[in-house]
Amino acid sequence: MALDSNRAKMPYLNKCSLIKQGAEARVYRGIFLGKPTIIKERFPKLYRHAVLDEKLTHRRTVQEVRSILRCRKAGISTPVVYFVDYTSHCIFLEDLVGSITVRDHIASSQESGQDPVCLSSLAEEMGKILAKMHDEDVVHGDLTTSNMLLRQGSEDAKPDLVLIDFGLSFTSALPEDKGVDLYVLEKAFLSTHPNTEQLFQRLLKSYTHASKKAPAVIKKLDEVRLRGRKRSMVG
Repeated sequence: MALDSNRAKMPYLNKCSLIKQGAEARVYRGIFLGKPTIIKERFPKLYRHAVLDEKLTHRRTVQEVRSILRCRKAGISTPVVYFVDYTSHCIFLEDLVGSITVRDHIASSQESGQDPVCLSSLAEEMGKILAKMHDEDVVHGDLTTSNMLLRQGSEDAKPDLVLIDFGLSFTSALPEDKGVDLYVLEKAFLSTHPNTEQLFQRLLKSYTHASKKAPAVIKKLDEVRLRGRKRSMVG
């Protein structure tokens, strides 16, 4: 019923292909203004009061767009925002055709026995970009190697690292929030890519060199790690 309601508001979605559905949104692929486009639709939650749901969904949509635009203004690569429909809560984003997730790139490199120096360079670039994002007080909220893309530029240029999926992002100057952001990435990184502890340490070292705010964030990261270990011991 919720799907039919939103389709009525946005019949354009009928022409698009559904490529992913999560708890918060559906993601479609289509063409908008002649360009390959990703459409992210936040659908109604029937378990919430309709008025409250509308306010929360609108707020999340606004925050996601703001985070993307704030990052782009700071020189961080993110998909271009083509259009936002606040009636159907749809965000129209650049489709990064031909890109590959950092997750797939690391897995492929490990399987092929590629020179680890290449991955070290990528880890350093990730650290620099995350430091820049946190210096802008943007907390991603769902940092994983699946939410980072590598987009190939010209033949001689190195691939561009692009951050995607800011659906859980928010603005915060607190080192605690940024430390948790890095902790989420660390847990996802090490569980997805076994035997990459040194690679993640390279990322953190690059992050520390790139940001003047890093000491407070890394201190909070250590505290969050300690809390996580205590929870694991308690069960």
